[in-house]
Amino acid sequence: MKAYGPVPSRRLGRSLGINNIPPKICTYSCAYCQLGRTIRMQFDRQEFYKVEDIVSDVKEKVKKARQKKETIDYLSFVPDGEPTLDLGLGKEIDLLKPLGIKIAVLTNASLLWREDVRDDLLKADWVSLKIDALSEKIWRKLDRPHRFLKFETILEGMDDFANTFKGTLATETMLIRNVNDDEEEIRKIADFLAELKPDEAYIAIPTRPPAEKWAEPASEQSINMAYQIFSEKLRRVEYLIGYEGNAFAFTGNVENDLLSITAVHPMREEGVNEFLSKANSSWDVIEKLVKEGKLVETEYRGKKFYMRKLS
Repeated sequence: MKAYGPVPSRRLGRSLGINNIPPKICTYSCAYCQLGRTIRMQFDRQEFYKVEDIVSDVKEKVKKARQKKETIDYLSFVPDGEPTLDLGLGKEIDLLKPLGIKIAVLTNASLLWREDVRDDLLKADWVSLKIDALSEKIWRKLDRPHRFLKFETILEGMDDFANTFKGTLATETMLIRNVNDDEEEIRKIADFLAELKPDEAYIAIPTRPPAEKWAEPASEQSINMAYQIFSEKLRRVEYLIGYEGNAFAFTGNVENDLLSITAVHPMREEGVNEFLSKANSSWDVIEKLVKEGKLVETEYRGKKFYMRKLS
């Protein structure tokens, strides 16, 4: 089966995944990839599976989900490789549109310099682009691209796509300790993202064993710094740090709600005070969560912030 789920997704609600690429064929061999090193590096597009087979599998999954009255918010191309390598991607999107479910594609953006790839992605409702660095040296160390890919050309392709895409544009930046988590690089990334004007910008860290042991998650301090810098230039910033728990839920339980909020974005000290006041609670709750290692206090530009402790 080329379709799986539906599974819960913080970004996309209930998502039915589509695996249109065999494992693990990609344009990159990212140091932090949870699937391990790339088995086959490739940058030429091809048809890996018959378009009809993929569409048939998805329709069958949707049919079964509807019979069980399960909600599907998105059909999401999230394969075991780079989805835009699939030459049939545009046809697949066209054939799945009649199902009446929004379509999402998560891409590393490495092929957006190609007009045919941009044309295929323009058909989607939600597209996420991966932007881990604005310095070519860091890009090569972290994303480890196919030798024929050119960094500046990829950036130009992203810009072209962002200027014409009418759906929801998201970006994702993976922060790796001592690689792309310093203020200079983060500001360069933020400046480029500001040009793209994404609807949503996500800051992520590895949450499963990476391909390379040295690819360790950035610290809470660096994540908070990135959040603050991104927020100066972008309309909506969130981070994905692996805590799923009660994300987005407001339960009436002060501790759970605090952990839920700070799993998505850091809270300034005065914001925490206001929250506690509304909940008729005291600062003892914060001290308890910090002591238990569930909450971390960090600083940025002289202000105190609280965020969910990385697992």
